[in-house]
Amino acid sequence: MIESAEVALEEARTDLARATSIHTAAKRDFEVSRDAERVALEELESEEAGLAGKTEAMSRLQKSVDVLEGENLRLTARKKSLAEAAIDRDRQSIELESRLSALEGEEAERMKVWEELEAKRISLAAESEIARSEWQDSATRLRATFERKRLLEERQVRIDGDLERLEAGSVAVADVEVLEKIDGYSKASVEILQRRLTELRERQSSLRAASSSTVSELDKVRSEYEELRNTLATSRERSSVLEVRLTELRLKRESVVESVRRDADEGIEATVDSPRPDYPEDADLSQLLEEKSAQLRRLGPINPLAAAEYAELEERHTFLADQLADIESSRAELRKVILALEGEIQTRFEEAFVEVAEAFQRYFSVLFPGGKGRIRLEDPDDPSSGLLIDAQPLGKKVSSMTLLSGGERSLAALAFLFSIFEARPSPFYVLDEVEAALDDSNLRRFLRIVDEFRQRAQLMIVTHQQQTVEAADVLYGVTMEPGGSSTAVRKDMTKVGVSS
Repeated sequence: MIESAEVALEEARTDLARATSIHTAAKRDFEVSRDAERVALEELESEEAGLAGKTEAMSRLQKSVDVLEGENLRLTARKKSLAEAAIDRDRQSIELESRLSALEGEEAERMKVWEELEAKRISLAAESEIARSEWQDSATRLRATFERKRLLEERQVRIDGDLERLEAGSVAVADVEVLEKIDGYSKASVEILQRRLTELRERQSSLRAASSSTVSELDKVRSEYEELRNTLATSRERSSVLEVRLTELRLKRESVVESVRRDADEGIEATVDSPRPDYPEDADLSQLLEEKSAQLRRLGPINPLAAAEYAELEERHTFLADQLADIESSRAELRKVILALEGEIQTRFEEAFVEVAEAFQRYFSVLFPGGKGRIRLEDPDDPSSGLLIDAQPLGKKVSSMTLLSGGERSLAALAFLFSIFEARPSPFYVLDEVEAALDDSNLRRFLRIVDEFRQRAQLMIVTHQQQTVEAADVLYGVTMEPGGSSTAVRKDMTKVGVSS
């Protein structure tokens, strides 16, 4: 009967150990599943963030597609208007070229007239220079004649004075004759000089008249020359403006052709042959072109690969949506498992806590005769709030374990440790110097608990206490003989007791 009970007890212990290992494995699996859930939740959140970003990108791409479709319509209209503008510019370019050719012919004629006037001006300038030199010579001769006349008049005055003096006194007949001859010569010279002076004056008058007519004609020619030169400068300026305008039109035409080729992917011939946009006849094409250009500038740069990117992102969105649905279903299953595990854990924790608390009170009363000890939760409604150990030896009223001595704290810790051993037993325990701070009386109480546990489990205790060594069944130690090396020693105390 006792043997069957021992066998049943052994089987119960084995089942208990198996259940404990199953619980440990379940707890480990729960920790693994909780880590996996945390990783899955983090991945799900990252996927949700990425999906939100991609959804936003898809909405932006959809808007870009709508904008591109509208822009395509606007570009078609712009292509047609640009074709008409190109035709108008070609017509204006032809008209400007014809006007430029006509102006070049007029300029050649003006250059010919200007050269003739220039030659005439040079000849008139030469004649004017000759007349000026002759007038200067005449003026010089006239001044010389005036000087000779003055000298002759002075001489005549002197002669008249001499004559008066002669008439006043007696003069010789020879002197009178000489003076008469001199007087005749003087009168003849005066008449010759007067005739010469008259001729010179007439010549001067004729030269002055010729010079006046020449100067007036030269002024007229100069005014005509200035007018022609101004006309020529005006014509050249107009020709330069027309050339600049023609160059601008050519550049605009090239720009229009290039923009049509770039925006509409068509040649200028196909653009010209395309139908006219549906605009009113009195519409201002320049204003429409400016408005469309402003709208195009406000749109900013256009991505030509937006459609392909949209299709790729849509496919990626479909894939991620499927993945998200799988993750959502997996997360729902994990939450169910987590809720079930949390309920099971809480139930088992409560059961284990009750068992450990009861065992702690019992072992505390063994280690502290007459004392009181208990285990409680910091928050009774929250199992994860933490544990508090209340220890009150006989004759002491302490509010914290820090007020206990070292040995008392060791005993309280041992009571808690053995209560856990009892609530959740194991077939094997290892204790290392747990009773080092105990005195002999407390050590005997500790050994009483050890003796109780040795009936249902194996204990290995590392110790230096003699009473603990005496209570052991088997001793293991290390010794070193003189001159030798360290050697492990094993001593079975049960056989020693039997032999004694």
